[in-house]
This record gives sequence, structure tokens and C-alpha cells, in this order.
Amino acid sequence: MNTSHQHAGSRSALAGRPEHSSESPLSIHAMTVAYGKKPVLWDVDYDAPRGALIAIVGPNGAGKSTLIKACLGLLPRAAGVVEFWGRPYKQVRKRIAYMPQRESVDWDFPVSALDVVAMGRYSRIGWCRPVSRPHKDVALACLDRVGLGDVAHRQIGRLSGGQQQRVFLARSLAQEADLYFMDEPFAGVDAATERAIIELLRELRSQGKTVICVHHDLATASTYFDHALLLNMRVVAAGPVREVLTAQQIARTYGGRLTLLTEAAEAVAAQP
Repeated sequence: MNTSHQHAGSRSALAGRPEHSSESPLSIHAMTVAYGKKPVLWDVDYDAPRGALIAIVGPNGAGKSTLIKACLGLLPRAAGVVEFWGRPYKQVRKRIAYMPQRESVDWDFPVSALDVVAMGRYSRIGWCRPVSRPHKDVALACLDRVGLGDVAHRQIGRLSGGQQQRVFLARSLAQEADLYFMDEPFAGVDAATERAIIELLRELRSQGKTVICVHHDLATASTYFDHALLLNMRVVAAGPVREVLTAQQIARTYGGRLTLLTEAAEAVAAQP
């Protein structure tokens, strides 16, 4: 039974559970997700801190992307409750932005970069309504923020991989959300794009926003993020990066002391 739907009409299904705070931008309680009869996530409990940059870290197949999609209702949950600021997703969806993996998009679709960014305004415009000038101006400003104002009218398939990723980021910014989910925002981008993305994420943090990213690079996790959630079907550890990204915890997460991972963990631990 999907317990996430049982309490959809109540103010908080997690009220009375002291381990979860109604102030947290994301609270997950006992969430299990399965594909058929095969569990992908098992009994996940987690509260995200406010105003932080949070990395979800784990091996391939650990359920990192699945966790985000299940929280947003894009995948069904077999069990568990997910709340945002003590409320179900449907009640606060305008406060939440989602940036999927670049590979999940049909880049041949005949829309411009500006059209894609303007889609981030739909929760304010309403579906099947024209994008008015004020909303286009916001979208253009978001493209400028990611350095793409000069390609606003270019078809998205004609952009480089790094530019496409920046367009996705601009679309998220156009939503003017309080909580951002990003699925591998640094994947396949050049160094300049990576620097631009992390600068924007830090800007969002300075505004009190919370950003949760699926991230695969252990070497940069402790410098880019404040908190980490180590995941391998279950939560292995969660908290500030200095406490969580230890050699022992990383070995537990990845299932053994593989040489490369051990070296990465030791490099993280040696940073001042």
C-alpha cells in the first residue's frame, strides 16, 4: 500500500514524529521504492537542512535519481511519506524546481532556448496560456544569468552539451523556487560551465534556498557542497560533508575498499 497517499489531505502526515521537522524543506519517512518486486530504495529516512547545498552520493544503481523522482511523485512509492515544509508535494509544488538529467530530453524538439526556460514559468502562467512579455523578460534574465542571453532564440539541439545544461539551470531559476532538485548538473560539462553552475548554486544558497543534487564526483563533493547523503538502496550516512565523507563511510557506501575510491576518500579527508 502506498502510504504517501493516505494522508494527502492532512496538514502533516509526520506530525508527532520528533525525528522529522515541519521546517525541513524535505522530510522522508520510511520510503521504499520497487521496480516490480525488486526494491530499489529501502526504508529511507531523511530530513534535509534548510539553506544548504546537499549532494546525494552513491554507486551506480544505488537509487540516487530514483530518490528524487519518488519524492516528486514521478515514480510510485511502495511505502513511506514524503513532505516539504510539513506538507505534501501537491500543496507546495510551486516552491519546488526539478532539473532532470540532460540525457532524458529530446533535444531535437523544435523549441528555442528561451522557450525551454519559459517553461519554468508555467506554474505561474498556467498551462495552455501564452507566455506574456513579463514572463519572457524573466526567462531572458535567467538566460543572461547563466551566460546564454545571446543564444536565446537558437534551437536547443544546436547548443553544446554545456549550453544545454545551462539552459536547464536557467529554467530552474525561472521557477523562482525555494527547493531545487538537480540530477547530475555537472555531468558532461566543461570546466567553465561547471564553475558557472557552482557559482549559481552558491548564490541560491545565499538567498536561503536549498539545493539537492545527485553528484558522482567524490573529489569535488566536499568543496561544492555543505551536506551529503550517502545512499546505496538505504541511507548509509547523512550530515555535514566533513562528518560524512570519510574513508570508512565511503567504503561502506560503495561496498568495499576499491583502490580508486579509497584514494578519493583519503584525498577528501586530507583537505584542510
